[in-house]
Amino acid sequence: MKLLLHPTSFVSIHAPLHPILHSPFLLPLTSLSLLPASRSIMPQYRKFGEVMWPKLVANKYFLHRPLGSNHFVTDFSPTDSFLDVNGLDHPALPERSLDDQKGRLKYKVFVSTWNVGGVVPSDDLNLEDWLDTKNNSYDIYVLGFQEIVPLSVKNVLGPQKCSISMKWNSLIRTTLRKSLTNQKRIHESKVEEKQKVHPVKDGSSREHATQDFRCILSKQMVGILASVWVRGDLWRHVRHPSVSCIGCGIMGCLGNKGSVSVRFYLHETSFCFVCCHLASGGKEGDQVHRNSDVMDIFSRTSFPRGSSFNLPQKILDHDRIVLFGDLNYRISLPEAKMRSLVEQKQWNILLEKDQLRIEVSEGRAFEGWHEGVIAFSPTYKYYQNSDEYYGCAQGKKGEKRRAPAWCDRILWHGKGLKQKRYERCKSRLSDHRPVRAIFTAEVKVVRNFGSSQSFFLSDKFDHIMDHFDLLSNNGLSNGRPSLQL
Repeated sequence: MKLLLHPTSFVSIHAPLHPILHSPFLLPLTSLSLLPASRSIMPQYRKFGEVMWPKLVANKYFLHRPLGSNHFVTDFSPTDSFLDVNGLDHPALPERSLDDQKGRLKYKVFVSTWNVGGVVPSDDLNLEDWLDTKNNSYDIYVLGFQEIVPLSVKNVLGPQKCSISMKWNSLIRTTLRKSLTNQKRIHESKVEEKQKVHPVKDGSSREHATQDFRCILSKQMVGILASVWVRGDLWRHVRHPSVSCIGCGIMGCLGNKGSVSVRFYLHETSFCFVCCHLASGGKEGDQVHRNSDVMDIFSRTSFPRGSSFNLPQKILDHDRIVLFGDLNYRISLPEAKMRSLVEQKQWNILLEKDQLRIEVSEGRAFEGWHEGVIAFSPTYKYYQNSDEYYGCAQGKKGEKRRAPAWCDRILWHGKGLKQKRYERCKSRLSDHRPVRAIFTAEVKVVRNFGSSQSFFLSDKFDHIMDHFDLLSNNGLSNGRPSLQL
């Protein structure tokens, strides 16, 4: 289908021209539009085109203004968390080992990436296997999606379809709640058996079943969605949540490719999770574009410094860093030989030609980053609802042959993270298989006086004082405000 840009869609930009306006990438723009080239239907969409291009393209992309906003979806408002000062020194730290001398806690972190290929999930989609909730439980879930909507011109340039991200978050919430119900039932059963052997008085056995999970951050940029969930008793220890979106797609700035980065503090340790969808392409040399996307993401991603003290602004400034997503690196082998090795499950031979590993070893990308041992088959590209790789079936003519590859990866940087598992999942929803990693994350904790001291240096104190100022200005304060810790 040929697409044409209606001439009335242009807008006069009263500002110095961005260098990209002089780029050869602008030339194909004259043959790009949101609408089919049919004169009979063009007039009814003219107003739509005139509004969309000036606002979304000229203002955001040509002038390189921030893509999207720093707003994100969350289960609680900052004031709800910041005014709950009773939770500063949480007395109950269930099932977490604390070394009083070192002041550190260890948490289990679940990280997963999934390119869902634009498939809208059904209302009854079962995520238990993917989230590993039947037999295990984690303190933090960091989930990254790519292509939650098809990467069409309309979706890239048009209004964001939030209904799809809301549906995914609803399914995640339902699955995590169900897992807690199962854990509670198992725990009660164990307590009952223990009571029969060693009877105790009512109330002396404290139930440690975890509270509900809370979404602390959820952010969508076109087809990329990052969603972070924590145990209900941890959210009060989360501070300074923020997001940063970087578009690396069409013309080097549109959101069909790029990253959604989320950061937050848990106790006194900063976390940064970078959900990526890098440049596609299976031709030799396309890895250079992927390396360029990575450098662009590292250089352009920036978080707010904070009003109380200087918070880490760049990705590599944080304490615990994980980068994950559809990185799109392929295998540099002739297709026939590659498919033969895949059938033989010769992973070590294939991994020697894996583009990501080659780029890292040659120092061209991800210097200082780590990846776990890959002991699973390539995650791309499958027929939907099938375990058969794309292009292998007989009698399917006219389709592009996409060679198998480990496109979906999880990397980490720095100390304080220890990977326990690295594996792919079984879902056949799309042409990619989800990949997940389990980490143990070490977190610094300041207790007693230290916690109070860090509180007064944080934005929690700022919000409380703003609250008292408001009461005072409205004549509602009968004297000097007091704060009980």
